[in-house]
Amino acid sequence: MLFKLLILLHTLGATVWTGGHLVLAVTVLPTALKQRDPDIIHQFEEHFENFGLTALVLQVITGLWLTWIYFPGFQTFWAFDSFLSTYIGLKLLLLLGTLALAIHARFFIIPKLTKETLNSLAYHIVGVTTLAVLFVVLGSGIRIGGFS
Repeated sequence: MLFKLLILLHTLGATVWTGGHLVLAVTVLPTALKQRDPDIIHQFEEHFENFGLTALVLQVITGLWLTWIYFPGFQTFWAFDSFLSTYIGLKLLLLLGTLALAIHARFFIIPKLTKETLNSLAYHIVGVTTLAVLFVVLGSGIRIGGFS
C-alpha cells in the first residue's frame, strides 16, 4: 500500500510541476516575449511558485523514498547496470540540472528582470520545462519497464 501511495503522490507532484511549466512555457512566456513585459511572468509566478515548489519537494521526497524501496540503502544504485538504476540515475541528474537552472534564475536573473533580460529568463523557462517533460518520460519508463 505504501508503494502505491508513493507512486500516486509522486505522479501528482509531477503533474503539477510539469503541467505548470508547460503552461508557463507555451502560453505565458510567448505573450510576455511578444509584449516585452516581464510582469506577465511575475504574475504567473506569484500564483504558481509556492504550489509548484511544494510539488517539486513532494517529488524529491517520494522519489528518494521510491529509490530506497528499489535499492535498499541505495546499494548498487549508481551501478547503472539495469534500466531501473539508469533511469533513476538520469532522473537525479535531471534534478541537479533543474536545481542549477532554478538557483541561477532566482538569484541572478529574476532580481534584475527587465525587458532587456527577458530572453535570458526565457531560456531558463524552456530548459526547466524540457527537463520536467524528460522527468515524466523517464518516470513512465520506470513504470512500464523501459523504452528499449
